[in-house]
Amino acid sequence: MKVYEPGKIRNVALLGHAGSGKTTLAETMIFESGTSRKRGAVESENTLSDYHEIEKEKQKSIYSSLLHLDWRGTKINLIDTPGTSDFYGQVSEAFAIADVAMFVLNTEAGVEIGTEAFWKAAERENIPSVIVMNKLDSDKSDFQSAVDSAKERFGRGVVIIQYPYSEGADFHAIIDVLKMTMYEFPESGGKPDKLPIPESQRAQAELLHNELVEAIAENDETLLDLYFENGSLDEYQMTDGLSMSLLNRDIFPVFCACASRNVGTGRIMGFLGNVAPSPLDRAIPLKDGSSHFVDPDGNPSFYVFRSSSEPHVGDLTYFKVTGGTIRPGMDLVNRRTQDGLRIGSLYVSQGNKRTEVSEVNTGDIAVAVKLKDMQASDTVTLKDSSLEFAPIEYPSTTMRVALKLKKEGDEDKLGSALNQIQKEDPSAKVEHSQELQQMILNGLGEEHLNVILFQLKERFNLDVEFIRPRIPYRETITKRVDTHYKHKKQSGGAGQYAEVYISMEPWVEGMPQREDLNVRHVDEIELDWGGKLVYQNCIVGGVIDNRFLPAILKGVMEKMATGPLSGCRARDIRVSVYDGSMHSVDSNEAAFKTAGLMAFRDGFIRASPQLLEPLYEIEVTLPSVYMGDVMSDLSSRRGQILGMDAEGTIQKIKAIVPLQELDQYTTRLKSMTQGSATYSRKFHEYGMVPHEIQKRVIEETQAAEAEKN
Repeated sequence: MKVYEPGKIRNVALLGHAGSGKTTLAETMIFESGTSRKRGAVESENTLSDYHEIEKEKQKSIYSSLLHLDWRGTKINLIDTPGTSDFYGQVSEAFAIADVAMFVLNTEAGVEIGTEAFWKAAERENIPSVIVMNKLDSDKSDFQSAVDSAKERFGRGVVIIQYPYSEGADFHAIIDVLKMTMYEFPESGGKPDKLPIPESQRAQAELLHNELVEAIAENDETLLDLYFENGSLDEYQMTDGLSMSLLNRDIFPVFCACASRNVGTGRIMGFLGNVAPSPLDRAIPLKDGSSHFVDPDGNPSFYVFRSSSEPHVGDLTYFKVTGGTIRPGMDLVNRRTQDGLRIGSLYVSQGNKRTEVSEVNTGDIAVAVKLKDMQASDTVTLKDSSLEFAPIEYPSTTMRVALKLKKEGDEDKLGSALNQIQKEDPSAKVEHSQELQQMILNGLGEEHLNVILFQLKERFNLDVEFIRPRIPYRETITKRVDTHYKHKKQSGGAGQYAEVYISMEPWVEGMPQREDLNVRHVDEIELDWGGKLVYQNCIVGGVIDNRFLPAILKGVMEKMATGPLSGCRARDIRVSVYDGSMHSVDSNEAAFKTAGLMAFRDGFIRASPQLLEPLYEIEVTLPSVYMGDVMSDLSSRRGQILGMDAEGTIQKIKAIVPLQELDQYTTRLKSMTQGSATYSRKFHEYGMVPHEIQKRVIEETQAAEAEKN
């Protein structure tokens, strides 16, 4: 297979809301370029991407696919990404290697929620972006409305390069205001005829041409001078200016297409080849916060963006070459593990079809087989190199479930399967919670979690089900109490004796010391589960030897780890040991540990204990038409609305909601908004649980304990 120079490579992420036509566009581009003799269709389940059985069944992308084509000597690598929020993790990996993002908009709907989310990510990553208006043959197509929504959401940098001569069933021609030409397509699509712009469209085309010239000129002082001097720019000046403006994200050019009919793809590929940035043009962020330009003449290195495993093949490592040329037989080092590795066979991917190659140049994307212990975000270099790229940032999870095996004895097998799944999909988070005594699986939505369940059953042959996850409550107290416990045990030989008096009170940052206690020493203990225990030695006169005070603390900590109220962890308490007694023979550390535990337990129950629950700050992004329903639903979930922002027809709601109310929220939100809304969440703080919920949790805990006994 041909080896391409870095300047002749384009790495393009295909992005857009589900149903916008990304996969169809990729299929058509590959066919139109001549790279493939057959054009697949999603409905026929024969596309180069979407080749997994579950994708064929659902007829949509779940995994991103790596594709490529040759357009007049330029290699265009396409990363076809899912458009559903449940699979945003795949998009994060595409951003890590793409040099240009191509946003596909359905002209029936304009900018949808998924598109906006991807755009914000591209903005954060500073990736040059191109917009393709697709499905212009639809009866509901509204090109101008779609452009207006793009300008409203993405800014004045959205500039029309092409617009349709007509839309709907009569869509057959595209007017290009950069080349000032009309492309008329045959009924079957493909290569168009180049025609003069009709007189009826001349004024509109010239207006848009001038807007394009002005947009290009205002971002380049040299071109601006030429524009003022000559009153216009020629095509070559415009192309050069457009390339720089695109790279700097000053301009977001708009193209037209009907992917299903093979209309408009040739011009898009020509633009990518002639104007879009190559891997040489964009810096890659490093782990230390600096950046690095790929270097064709530098030491060999590559960046891993995905790891997977296939039957009969083994481990697959997907990577982008960031320096030199990678060849089989090279000895390199994984910077994360510091382990050496030898490069074996190398391949380029066309979906699930792979072609072996003898070398991969800087900027290109390829696959290596049987490299051990590789995972996304790994940097592979020569042994003495210090180069290390920044890790991929995956979206925060929005839904959690607990896993329950139906067959005992498969625990190790389940653990291994989940480790493999998390390695291949870092947007899934697995938590072996000792606190909750459950295995918690966190994902980006119900569909994401169901795909993982499908893998566990079909790929790993595990009989497993989802159950409701427990809530990691916390316990604290709300008033001060003094408590006392005497531990006395005699069993023939040496006995056990310990007596402690402690004062317990709620602890808050900055609270003053009590004047009625003689505080000799204070330990402020940051608890692993959040909050603090402040432990004070207030013993006067040596009634308890100093050597026993750590044992009392151990007893207190042990009971805090399984709180007296519900078995959940306790926090934010100040404990002062102020009196007690000991025996010269029978007192020991075990006795004082028991006395400390029992005194703390008894005092806690009398100190008006309060259950705390995790609260999350959420941001819901949704079309304005669903605002009322979503606001009402949040109120029913004990949500506290923090604010609302309107950005055109897109609304954003910020609220604080208890975790207990969020476990199925993703599913409910999609149901209320016909799948058009998304939300993100992050931990906020622990807050007091309402009395009726606290009572129920305690009753459930007591019932569970009784059942065990």
